[in-house]
This record gives sequence, C-alpha cells and structure tokens, in this order.
Amino acid sequence: MQPLFLIALGGAGGAVARYGMARLVQTLIGPQHWPVGTFAVNLIGSFLIGAIYVVITEKTSWHPDWRYVLIVGFLGAFTTFSTFSLETVALLESGKLITAASYMLITVVTCVLGCWLGIQSIR
Repeated sequence: MQPLFLIALGGAGGAVARYGMARLVQTLIGPQHWPVGTFAVNLIGSFLIGAIYVVITEKTSWHPDWRYVLIVGFLGAFTTFSTFSLETVALLESGKLITAASYMLITVVTCVLGCWLGIQSIR
C-alpha cells in the first residue's frame, strides 16, 4: 500500500485519540498549573512508541507497513511536540517561569524514560 495513505489512516486515528485522551485527563484531574492532558498523551505515546517499535522490528514478522500506520501515523499524531512547545511559551509569557521550567524538564525526562520503559517491557 502507499505509505502516505497508511500514514494518513493512522494519523487520523491518532489525532482523534489525542484529543479525546487530553480532554479526558483534563476532565478527570481538573484545572492544573500546567497542561496535564498534553503531558499524559506525550508520556503514553512515548511508552507506546518504544513498545510498538520492538514488537514490529524484533518480536513479530508484521509487514513493514504497520510501522507507517502505527508509529509514523498514529503515534505521530497522538503525541504532540508542537502543542507542548506552545503551552510552554504561554506559561513563559504569563510569567510562570518555574512552572514552565518544571513542565519542560518533567516532560522531556519522563517521556524519554517512558520510551525506554516501553522498549524494555517488550524485550
């Protein structure tokens, strides 16, 4: 199949899932000092990309097209670095320097750790 179609297919699902998950987290947790919805989808997506990468490349004989659908498409749309960046700038512009710094540090560290844990959980 054409990679662009597969990416679009996965991306549509990932975008809808991101919106739904972020809204759900915001609803369950309520207003916070920093964007917990975006943090949650990025952390979950980081774990999943590690796990799915190992499944596709090491544990199964799935067709390589699944990488387009799941990793590039779905998880590419599910996670959102651009929203993370915009929300961080908004915190900085509102004078919340410590909140912005903690959001950046915690997001980057936990998402990289989440990816590593996803890889290790499948290996």
